[in-house]
Amino acid sequence: MSTTANADAPQGALDPKDFKSFKVIKKEKVTHDTQLIRFELPEGQVSGMYTASCLVTRAPIGENGKNVIRPYTPISTPNTKGYLDMVVKAYPTGVMSKHICGLQVGDSLDLKGPIPKYPYQANIKKHIGMIAGGTGIAPMIQVINEILNNPADKTEITLVFANHTADDIILKKYIDDLAAKHANFHVHYVISKANLMGLFWKGKVGLVNQAMIKELLPPPSKDNLIMICGPPGMMKDVSGPKAPDFTQGEVSGYLKELGFDPSNVYKF
Repeated sequence: MSTTANADAPQGALDPKDFKSFKVIKKEKVTHDTQLIRFELPEGQVSGMYTASCLVTRAPIGENGKNVIRPYTPISTPNTKGYLDMVVKAYPTGVMSKHICGLQVGDSLDLKGPIPKYPYQANIKKHIGMIAGGTGIAPMIQVINEILNNPADKTEITLVFANHTADDIILKKYIDDLAAKHANFHVHYVISKANLMGLFWKGKVGLVNQAMIKELLPPPSKDNLIMICGPPGMMKDVSGPKAPDFTQGEVSGYLKELGFDPSNVYKF
């Protein structure tokens, strides 16, 4: 069954119209400030997510018990049965992220979805370049798995994954294993600060910049696409932010300077 379009999405445990409560059944430390949280789904049931889609979380953790709602992208594949995995970084000012990372096994969280994002279809592009910062890797993992799990999909993928330090890289072993198994998946790591003056670091050092994008990612073309997801500062510099109404908005920053436009850039 296809998991790439809303109409084709499998009927799952999530509801796109109403919040439902899901119990935490596993919690695993990924980095010093990031947790993998596994939510239980009814036995034998999928989540109902598809590529590319996200969900929203809800908890009464605002002022005077007001509900706070935030979007997240699960990293488990749409056809995973019995559970749904999310990777969440506890940001110092992130009310929801700190709440989720503080959940314990047996606690519950309200989830609603899926919410459609990029309508991916196999071989829709020849080459997809991805720029991810921190937990912005989550929607990229969703698309990467969709492509690599389909032998008929010949799309080339190049991922530029930016983090503060090497210790902050989320799911590095998982990503490296995928790259080792699939010749059409290439990964470049970028860290803004290297320990020991970069003595043992093999990747790039600094912030994602125009020269880096030009060197590592596919050029602007109707056959290519750049996907980007990361913190606001990175989005501002690389692609420009989304519009105030959360539509894609105009492309600016390094990507515009390199000749990209809204037809070949997607902002998660």
